[in-house]
Formats: sequence, C-alpha cells, structure tokens
Amino acid sequence: MPESKSKFLIPAVGAAVVVAGSIAAYMYLKGPSGGSSDALGSAKVVPSTALMATYITTDPEPWAKLQQFGTPEAQNLVAKGLEYFNKQMFSEGNISYEKDIKPWAGGVMIAVLPQNPVKPAQLNVPSGVPNVPTNLQQESNILIVVGIKDKLSALNFANKLKSQKGVKSQESDYQGQKISETTQNGKPTYSVVLNNSHLVLAPEKQAVEKAIDTFKGQSSLATKEGASSILKGVDVKNSLAQIYIPDYGGMIQQLTAGNPQTKQLPPQTLTQLKQIKSVVAGVGVDDAGVRVKAIANLDAQLNKFQYQSSPGNIVGQFPTDTFALISGNGISRGWETIVEQSKDDPEMKQALEQVRSQLKFANLDLDKDIFGWMNGEFAFGAIPSKQGVLASVGFGGALVFDTSDRKTAEATLTKLDTLAKNQQINVANRNIAGKDVTEWQIPRQGALLAHGWLDQDTVFIALGGPVADVVSDRKNPSLDTSETFKAITGSLQKPNGGYFYLDMDKTKTVPLINNFLLADPNTTTILSSIRGLGFTATSPDKSTSQLEMLLALKPTVK
Repeated sequence: MPESKSKFLIPAVGAAVVVAGSIAAYMYLKGPSGGSSDALGSAKVVPSTALMATYITTDPEPWAKLQQFGTPEAQNLVAKGLEYFNKQMFSEGNISYEKDIKPWAGGVMIAVLPQNPVKPAQLNVPSGVPNVPTNLQQESNILIVVGIKDKLSALNFANKLKSQKGVKSQESDYQGQKISETTQNGKPTYSVVLNNSHLVLAPEKQAVEKAIDTFKGQSSLATKEGASSILKGVDVKNSLAQIYIPDYGGMIQQLTAGNPQTKQLPPQTLTQLKQIKSVVAGVGVDDAGVRVKAIANLDAQLNKFQYQSSPGNIVGQFPTDTFALISGNGISRGWETIVEQSKDDPEMKQALEQVRSQLKFANLDLDKDIFGWMNGEFAFGAIPSKQGVLASVGFGGALVFDTSDRKTAEATLTKLDTLAKNQQINVANRNIAGKDVTEWQIPRQGALLAHGWLDQDTVFIALGGPVADVVSDRKNPSLDTSETFKAITGSLQKPNGGYFYLDMDKTKTVPLINNFLLADPNTTTILSSIRGLGFTATSPDKSTSQLEMLLALKPTVK
C-alpha cells in the first residue's frame, strides 16, 4: 500500500475504545448506515493464536429493530450516558461518532490474543511494596479489526484526529507496512491499515505486528482447524454480534495462568474443561427482544453427563404469579456425574466426604437420602407472599420433585421432621385442599416450612405457610397458562432440559431487587424496560450442547 494512503487512513486517538465501546450504544439509539465487512474477512488478519473473537455488525436493520424496544425513560438514560461518554472520550476536541466514525466504520472484530509477560523493568513497582509477583504480571492483549467501507471518510477522520490538541504521532515500518503510534495523555495506540480494507488497532505494538504477519501469510483464525465451521456463526434473526472461541479449555487455561490473582487450575479441572472443544454464540433481536444462542462442541469421549430432556409438566404445579423458576430433570444423574468426577479430583472428593460425614450425624445418607430419589423432573419457584414468617421478605419458595422412589423420599422427610423436633420446632399436620401437609411452625409467626404430596409421584417442600397453600390448592391458575410465561419461554427451543424463568414485571421483581440490592434509580429505569428473562439448554447428542436465552423487552410506547 502506498505510504501516502497509509498515512492518512490511520485513525489515531482512542479509536480502539470508541469503536469497541460506543458503537453498540450509539447504534441502539440512532442506528448505523451502510454495509459491514464480514466476520470471515476480519478473521483473516487475526492470528490463529487468538483465544476468542467477537464480531459486531454495523448493518442498519438489526440495530433499527432493537430501537423498537425500551421505555422512553430508558432510552433517554442511554442517550445521556452516550453523550457523557463522548464528552469524556473527546474532551479536547469536537469528535462525534455520528459525523466522524459512523460513515466509514464497517463491522468490528475484537480478538483476545495470548497475554504477553511484562518484564520486571516495565512494572515500575514502588519500593517497599511487599509480595508483588513481578514475574507473573501480565498485560492484556486486545486486537481490534475494523472494516473500512468508505476510505474518504476514514481519511477525513484521520486528519481531524491528528489535529487534536495534545496528540503525538509517529510511524515505523514493519514488513513493508506503516504502523502508526499515536499518544494522548500518555497512552499509546498502535494501528495499521491492511489492503485498504481493514483498520487494525491495539494498545500493544506486538499485537499489530502479529496481525501484519498474519496478513503476510502466517496462520490466521480463519484458517485454523475447526474455526471455519464456527465462523459461520449461530443462526439468530437480525444478528448484532457473534462470539467465537475455537479452543475453550485452552482459553480458560491461558487466561487463568496469566492472572496472578487467580489460583492455578488443578490438572483434574483442566481435564474437565477439555470436554468443551469450541463455543460459538450469536446475539440477535427479534419480535420478542434480544436473543442469545450458543453451541458448544463437546468431546463425546470425555463428556460423562447423560443428558435427558425434561417433559415440562412440573411447571403446571406452580401458581401463575410465580415470578422466578428453575426447572430440570434428573438431579440424581447429575449427582452421579459429580461423584464420578470426584474420583479424579482429590479436593472435590475430600469436600464430598466431609459433607457425607456431617450428614451422618443427622442420620442422613447424602447419596441415597438427599439425591438418590430425585430422579424425575424438578423445579424451584419464587412466589409472592405477604403473610406469615416471610411477610417482611415479600416472597417465599417451593421445591417440587417428581420421583419414582416415594418410599425413600418419605423416609428422608421423616428424618428431617425429627431433626426439627429435636430443635424445639413444632411439627404439625394440616389439611390443605384435601392434601395432608406437614408444617414446621414458629410460635406466633406461622409455618416456616411445609411439605406434602401433590399426587402419588410428586412431592413439594415450601418455604412459608401461605406458599404451601397456593401450591397445594390446584384451583388457582397454573404458571404454564400465564401469558407472561408463554411470551418469555414459548419461543425457546424444544424439547429442552428445563427452564430458567424470570418475570421482570415492575409490580413484582423490580421492587424486590430494589429492596435487596439497593438499586439506584438509573438501574431501576433500565430494569423496568425488561419484560422477563428465559433460558434453556438442550443436547441433541453427546458431542453438542445448545443454549438459548431470551431477554424479553417491552416495546417502545410512542
């Protein structure tokens, strides 16, 4: 590439931060224009050693779709946050995303490369500071690839940046390519334009040099074994971003090894991580809200967990005002997998043995009495409650299990009742809607816990007496008939292994979050734009695991 073109096409100050950080927020409000570079094209200049990469599209249609959601208050809050960000980012000039970046920036790929050790001389550790492992310190290694869709606009932006106050710029040559180093407030940014089609930026010069090596013919992310299949992405409507992790276990191992604050992973954990070969995820937007899908490629030989889909009938045991629910199938099988894995993990095995020993004092067998009979569908739900022991909390909970071993389940509950009696808790029976229910009663406050059988194979354990009433009395509408539940989970993949469901209706969940997390008004405003959250997983075979999440958003009221 001629030097004159290279010199003017290289954006400088803070471009990496602006493109990677503000592009999504701005497009949510305004929407971009023009096309974008494809992920495969960007991956061709990303070194094959990349631990992961994220590709953000700048196509206008998906971002315009996203603008259909959110309350006016939430959109106004985002707009103010973006305005503040722009002022902070370009405090010395008059740069704006709308006029200066949007016209030329195509798709953005953000890649994480293996970390570079920092030499002790570079650390500048103050004298007298103890226990600083200088030989273990690491620098982050981020590489950003931005597609150039309008060379003239990019040239204008480069000229404007170079004229900003306090900007220092110099160039160096590497493999026949001009690397520009621009420094503002003591922070350098290195960049190069490759083939007039991609702008490559990084806070470390070495990362840009590796991108040039890749451009010159060294192995790239696009040519890495197995990468071509995951670079196809995940099928989501109106794709906003795609995430690629070609070697999941290797990524976790390298990131952990490079962080001095993190305990090094034992060999047994690394072996378990190798069960996951690669991961690809996509973020898109459809009529319901923002949808995330992920596919994990597993090693069938190492994957010990026996997946089984969940019938989904257990949801019908919960009342319609249940605002949070986790369901699944076969806790006993999952427990057997954990026990099997513990044989090769001394720390895990020791922890399990300690729990087993403690439960023996209560005459309970961890494997048989606690998990052994939980072999069917199960669910835990949070239910509003304004009476009884949990009135001040505002909600109680219920655990419901389907089991084929009622005898063991009943024996376990009897042992727990005996423990409660030994603690001077009053254990009494009560009839609710024709069902015999056992309650642990607190004087002058009501029942703390209750349990009983809903049918021959279904047992429940409720926190709070009023919760036991609504679970036992089937005259109340069930959760699976709720319009909110159907809207949040109805479009998730089926069959599946169960659900995570959260109803974010402002009359239920948001006040509880405010009470427990002391959320600030801005957080409350954002939460009030969310209708709910649904999550599920499925496994069509032992070598594949699929996850899907829907962030259901409230449509904008105009």
